[in-house]
Amino acid sequence: MAAPEISTAAVPTLYTNNALRNAFGGVLAFFILLLIGVMAFSIRLFSVIKYESVIHEFDPYFNYRVTQFLAKNGIYEFWNWFDDRTWYPLGRVIGGTVYPGLTLTAGTIWWFLNSLNIPLSVETVCVFTAPIFSAFASWATYLLTKEVKGTGAGLTAAALLAMVPSYISRSVAGSYDNEAVAIFALIFTFYLYIKTLNTGSLFYATLNSIAYFYMVCSWGGYTFIINLIPMHVLLCIVTGRFSSRLYIAYAPLVVLGTLLAALVPVVGFNAVMTSEHFASFLVFIILHVVAFVYYIKGTLTPKMFKVAVTLVVSVGLAVCCAVIAVLIALVASSPTKGWSGRSLSLLDPTYASKYIPIIASVSEHQPPTWPSYFMDINVLAFLVPAGIIACFSPLSDASSFVVLYIAASVYFSGVMVRLMLVFAPAACITSGIALSQAFDVFTQSIKFQLPGISSNKEVDAAETSSATAEAQNDAVKTEKSEETSKNRPSKKSKKKEKEEKPSTKAKAEKKRLLALPLDSSVISLLLLILLGAFYVVHCVWAAAEAYSAPSIVLTSRSHDGLHVFDDFREAYAWLRHNTDVDDKVASWWDYGYQTTAMANRTVIVDNNTWNNTHIATVGTAMSSPEKAAWEIFHSLDVKYVLVVFGGLVGYPSDDINKFLWMVRIGGGVFPHIKEPDYLRDGQYRIDSQATPTMLNCLMYKLCYYRFVETDGKGFDRVRQTEIGKKYFKLTHFEEVFTTHHWMVRIYKLKPPKNRIRGKTKKSKSKTSSTSSRAKISGTGKKNPWH
Repeated sequence: MAAPEISTAAVPTLYTNNALRNAFGGVLAFFILLLIGVMAFSIRLFSVIKYESVIHEFDPYFNYRVTQFLAKNGIYEFWNWFDDRTWYPLGRVIGGTVYPGLTLTAGTIWWFLNSLNIPLSVETVCVFTAPIFSAFASWATYLLTKEVKGTGAGLTAAALLAMVPSYISRSVAGSYDNEAVAIFALIFTFYLYIKTLNTGSLFYATLNSIAYFYMVCSWGGYTFIINLIPMHVLLCIVTGRFSSRLYIAYAPLVVLGTLLAALVPVVGFNAVMTSEHFASFLVFIILHVVAFVYYIKGTLTPKMFKVAVTLVVSVGLAVCCAVIAVLIALVASSPTKGWSGRSLSLLDPTYASKYIPIIASVSEHQPPTWPSYFMDINVLAFLVPAGIIACFSPLSDASSFVVLYIAASVYFSGVMVRLMLVFAPAACITSGIALSQAFDVFTQSIKFQLPGISSNKEVDAAETSSATAEAQNDAVKTEKSEETSKNRPSKKSKKKEKEEKPSTKAKAEKKRLLALPLDSSVISLLLLILLGAFYVVHCVWAAAEAYSAPSIVLTSRSHDGLHVFDDFREAYAWLRHNTDVDDKVASWWDYGYQTTAMANRTVIVDNNTWNNTHIATVGTAMSSPEKAAWEIFHSLDVKYVLVVFGGLVGYPSDDINKFLWMVRIGGGVFPHIKEPDYLRDGQYRIDSQATPTMLNCLMYKLCYYRFVETDGKGFDRVRQTEIGKKYFKLTHFEEVFTTHHWMVRIYKLKPPKNRIRGKTKKSKSKTSSTSSRAKISGTGKKNPWH
């Protein structure tokens, strides 16, 4: 009878200790998350500190321009905006061709701050949107990982994501692109799916559909969600893990999520008509068939159940075959089988290079190299396998989703380097699980190996907890039957004591046997801390040096100090101040967004790349001789041509290095442009061994015109060779502006009358009497096409 008395006295103390411990742990976790959010925001400010508050890259300038329009004119004008400054003479309907999530988010933030009399400019809000949402993404990662493996793993994963270089590369201050908010939406949608799966709550299922809708508004990568979740549902069904919670987690997402997705103008009926979405509908049908089978199993007798299953399976197979036949018919009617070009390039990595060179020409659509994995996720590459193993002990619905997520994202990141961004959260989640469990193992081992105090406390705590549970049960039984307990007080209590005490001691002994040696645990713990420190140093370096420089302002260091190359803004400023508002500017599509946003001039093509024929026309002009190129540009009402040249300063991303893609894209539409004509023995050359077609094309002439005057030799620092054709004149174009470092060169098309001056002289000698009479009368006119 002594044991129950001691345990009953210890109950309030134990409850108080647990409550205090939980409260302290919750407060500590909150402050750690707050610090993680501050760290995620501040580590992305190197670009502002080192350079200035400026928009980066190419696509963000279009998003910035659209946000400016939204803030100035309102949302209704935004939905109906027809932009006549892009894709001349076609134009573009902006409201129906953009993912509006980023623009509406930044516009809402700007409106809210200004309503509080905080007068921030639209540009400032756009610059800092990505760092703000990186903090949100870290918190969403904590919530997701906590649902899978607990608070410790969640905090570790959040800290890893806040610093991972792959995510920093697309979320530094100034990187105002769709991924700035889409990665948060992706992780938060996955969290709500797992939360619904764990709780079976219809409330979280509804929130999950709304989060999916925000993801659809933000980025075309939403198809990753609508394919990964059905794969997980199918995996749960195949492995016998079907439950009502699984049904609640998936069915509302497909129905409500698809209806909401169809409200986004750029998606519309694609939400039900394209092959990317068919897997979700097929799994939706399978889920209902399985749910119906489980339902009738609980209501029918075994014999009737067999008959019903046979009937259901027969009807189900017939319906599935009919649905599959309809889908096959729809898919077969499309030349791309219902898939978009980017999706096909993911399923078949060689597809884009064979059939769609415009997709293959984009650098971020290329497969990554092995060093890029170590650059973008660093030590996480070694921790991911350990995290996958940890997800199997024990395997749950949530942990199986993480395993499936990491497997799918690894494949897609290996196909397209841009999708390293999708792989990064999965790598952080699995690495956070691995690190958390490793710390638990090593710290528990050290605790068991410490001299007597801790081990005795463990045994005493175990005995006290078991005695507490026993005391509560005995107290209830004593209140119900006081007389019975007096008659038989010792037998049951003694049996329970004999059974429980050996079991608690056995558990403590088992933990002690599983503990690692003290020196191994300490060394392993120090190595993990060292690994974490190395990861932090690498991430800070990547944020400060590798990913902080805006592409529009370049820097380089040499023996005489730091050099800043601001040629892009110099060129756009010249266009803005020295050309007419209605002038059209032709360039390769990479610079279309910047030209429209910064120079406020009409462009022929831009980074939207929706019309391959129009881009091929510009590529054909750049690949053609000067006269043919002039005729093409003149037919498009072009007045200025802009080219980017890095041969003087060693800038490798110039138009000469991109020129073969212009040839391939142009040749894909206009067969007279053939790539072998620009290659010498299969090699791309610009020196004296270059082909005549290469030396006489417009791109070569516009880049290397007067280049020999810079050093007397015409040495190209990017190609590391002297150019082949050094001295030549332009007959149909005239140079009007070249930036300080020769990185951007602008040419003006000569008017038609200037290019036929020699022919008019010959015509004068043949018709001297007619021309003299015309001069006297003043009514004669020259024929410019003679």
